[in-house]
This record gives sequence, C-alpha cells and structure tokens, in this order.
Amino acid sequence: MFHKLFRRTPLAWRQLTKQKTRFAVAIAGIAFADILMFVQMGFEGALFNSATAPHRALQADLVLINPQFQTLFSVKSFSRARLYQSLAYEGVDSVQSVYINTAQWKNPKTRLSRAILVWGVDSTKSTFNFPEVNQNLGKLKQLNRVFFDRAGRPEYGAIADIFKKQGTVETEVNSKLIQVKGLFTLGASFAADGNIITSDSTFMELFSERKPDRIELGLIKLKADADIERVRSQLETNLPNDVRVLTPDDFADTEKSYWSDGTGIGFIFGFGVVMGFIVGIVIVYQILYSDVSDHLPEYATLKAMGYTDRYLLVTLLQEAILLAVLGYIPGFVLSFGLYQLAYAATMLPIGMTVARSINVFVMTIIMCFASGAIAMRKLQSADPADIF
Repeated sequence: MFHKLFRRTPLAWRQLTKQKTRFAVAIAGIAFADILMFVQMGFEGALFNSATAPHRALQADLVLINPQFQTLFSVKSFSRARLYQSLAYEGVDSVQSVYINTAQWKNPKTRLSRAILVWGVDSTKSTFNFPEVNQNLGKLKQLNRVFFDRAGRPEYGAIADIFKKQGTVETEVNSKLIQVKGLFTLGASFAADGNIITSDSTFMELFSERKPDRIELGLIKLKADADIERVRSQLETNLPNDVRVLTPDDFADTEKSYWSDGTGIGFIFGFGVVMGFIVGIVIVYQILYSDVSDHLPEYATLKAMGYTDRYLLVTLLQEAILLAVLGYIPGFVLSFGLYQLAYAATMLPIGMTVARSINVFVMTIIMCFASGAIAMRKLQSADPADIF
C-alpha cells in the first residue's frame, strides 16, 4: 500500500497545490495544531522535570518522609528519631536529616520580598549532587551563610552577577541578615521560584519556631553490598507507620503524582494536547473534504472507469501525509522559538526533546490519516450516475 501511496505523490501534490491559498491555510492550520501540542507537552514536561529536580539531586539510597507527604511546596515533618532508628538495620551505612521550609527573601536592590524554598542540611555531609556545594560545605558552618540558586527567578536580584564581582552578597531572609557564600544550579518550578541551601543551625535561626527534632526528609545511605529493596522492605515493615520509606525514584514519582493527579495543572496541559489534536483533525478534514467536493466529477469518472474506493483512499491518504509533513516542519521550528521565549519568561526547564518531537510527528500523521478517512466518506458516496 505504501509503495502505491508514494508512487502517486505528483498527483496528490497537484491536487493540494491547485488552490494555493487553501493549501497555505491548511499548512498554517496544521502548524498551529502542532504548536499547540508542542507547547502543552513542553509545559507539562517542564512541570514534572522542575518539580522532581530536587528529588533527583539528593544523595541517598532511601528516603524517609511523612506518610502525608504530597509536595515539597507543603511538606510535612516527622520525628528525627525514626531516622536514627534506621541505623540499627543491617545494610544501613549512614543517615542525614534535611529541613525544608519557605522563607521571605529580600531583593538587595529593590528591597522587595519574595518567597524562596530553604533547605537546611548538615554542613559536614554531602546532601545534593551539586559539586559547587559539596566542595564548599565548610562555608556554611558559620551562622547566617547560604548558597543561592543561580537558576531562580530574576526577581530575587542579580545575585549571581554580584557574587561573581564581590565574592559575597548580603541581604535578608525572614528579616535576618544573611550572606551568600556560594552558588549552585537547581532551577525554578511551579512550586518554588528559587532555592537556597544553608546549614541546619542557620535554618533554626531563620525559623525560630521550628523544633530541631522535627525534620522533613531523612536520607539513608546503604553499604555497597546492601540490597536496596530488601532494606527498604525491612524498614517499611518494622518502623512505625508515621513514616514512609521510598527509593529516590519513588520519592520523585510521589511529587509527580501530586502535580499530575492532585492538581488541575496536569489535567489542563493534557487537555490542551487533546484539543490541539482535535483542532488539527478538523482543519485537515475541512481541507480534504473541500478538495474532494471540488473534484467530485473527476473522482466519479475514475470510479466509472473501474477504480475502487481503496485506490481513491490511497490517493487521499497521500494528500494527508503531505499535509502532515509540510505542516509539521514549521510547527516544529516555531515551537523551538516559543520554548526559548517561555524559558526566558518563566525560568522553567522547557525545551525540545527527541521523544516529544517524535510523539507530535506521529500524532500529526494519525491526525491527518483520521481526517482523510473521514473525508473518504464523501468519495464513497460519489455515484457516477448521480453526478453525470
């Protein structure tokens, strides 16, 4: 079938380009549908990637969390004693507590405040896979010292530029004077516009109402020969039910599930993709239906000469494929530009991926094939006796 399909390319091309205005409108319509799908998929991917970036950056084999945990934006604490209890189990090498809360960061230039996510960590141990942080942990040992996320929103101020020039930046967090002593790259998300990392001691200074024995995350590192799943199962079975034991991947999936299922955002992006697909079907159908209607006598003549509906369907699907490819190319190129604009405006990690480009291309082909199949009903109803 595909051999016949491509053998008739010149015929299909002439049919499509006979009315150039209609042809241009068809290409623009398919490109618009593709752009709509690309943008929705791009923002959905940025949502999930940014939301789970901190989870993927943690240095841990297992993670302890509160059973009611849903998202880092509103994380719930649990007793630090549970983390220490895990040290009694075979295979556990070391543990580390992490504090998380949201504070008010004051832009050192405009003096405007903005919410920022604060991570309180042990300044003697590596918590994240950030070389810039791990190589300079000693700088956090003094009180009121922080590392700043250079990939955060610009509303926090030109902190990275000032730091590069001066080697330090002074500002306020929760109305307390702090100094930026280093930079790292994590990035903004739908939940947090930026991040800072500080020592657990400084964290308690910034959040004086907090109790040191209540933590948000417990990081567990296992011995080299330990079976992760076996240790996880033991901890999950024997520790009280006021904690959950997850692998880092499961921990990230919990966050992803919150944004995809627990909020309307994931549904909106998915719905946008479906709408783009439907819009594309309608546009291509209108073009192909109009083409069939305009050439109905020619198609009826072919049927009178003995050509089957299958033959005519192949020709129509050829037109659909040409429309799909020619519409996809500008949609793909323009989406690149839109991704760059979206990144500059939101600082979210939105960008083109191979998987997404293939998925949209396949959806475009299916979209055009479906439109061609629907338009074929007009051909099947073409009776030479009625037309002539």
